[in-house]
Amino acid sequence: MIIVLMIACLMLPSVSYAYGWGYKKGASNQPPEVGKYGEILEQHGGYYLDKSGEKNIYLTFDNGYEAGYTEGILDVLKEEQVPATFFVTGHYARSAPEIIKRIADDGHLLGNHSYHHPDFTDLTKEKLAEELNDLDRAIEKLTGIEKLHYLRPPRGVFNEQTIKWGNELGYIHMFWSLAFVDWHSDQQKGWESAYQQVVDQLHPGAIILLHTVNEDNAQALSHLIKEFKEQGYTFKSLDDLVLKDILLDPLEQLK
Repeated sequence: MIIVLMIACLMLPSVSYAYGWGYKKGASNQPPEVGKYGEILEQHGGYYLDKSGEKNIYLTFDNGYEAGYTEGILDVLKEEQVPATFFVTGHYARSAPEIIKRIADDGHLLGNHSYHHPDFTDLTKEKLAEELNDLDRAIEKLTGIEKLHYLRPPRGVFNEQTIKWGNELGYIHMFWSLAFVDWHSDQQKGWESAYQQVVDQLHPGAIILLHTVNEDNAQALSHLIKEFKEQGYTFKSLDDLVLKDILLDPLEQLK
């Protein structure tokens, strides 16, 4: 009986609490307040923001399934010469392989959003590794990319243990500092609504999360890009953000 209980314990995650990524919206043109979540990410090398204060923007999209708008989004990004990162799932890789290939061919980054979109805090480290590796292998078959470097937990659910495990498995967590409720494909309000939701939260260094299943987002995107460029913002890749930190870190240690 004791041996059985020991085996059962080993199969369970070592922690049961879970956080849902969230924040208090900041004042006009200011980043949100994330409280202890920001401290956790700082301790473990995760991101939700470019803290440099520079007028940079990082566009990211979550792709759980295809609703017919992603290719139009890619057309806008190509026309405006704006980089983006698309966090995809196993379902998306299976159901929209040609779009996955185009994302890579257009020079955008692909991020790991897990294979089955589970709650990471319900998983053992071994199951988490399986989720992330299965997605990587699916993307490799389509694009030749061996490993996706950026990880976004499904529904933003995490705890310190899952952050640590993700690091140990070779991933960098990427949350966000600007988002709104935009994942209901049957609740469209018009592109002006999506546009205003984003503009009202805009701040230097924003990592923006948009869902591609939302027609409003697709129609608002070109308007948003033009508006942000007029305000003096520069669109950057997540690679730019991470590389900048890597280059700055040794200099900070010398101060």
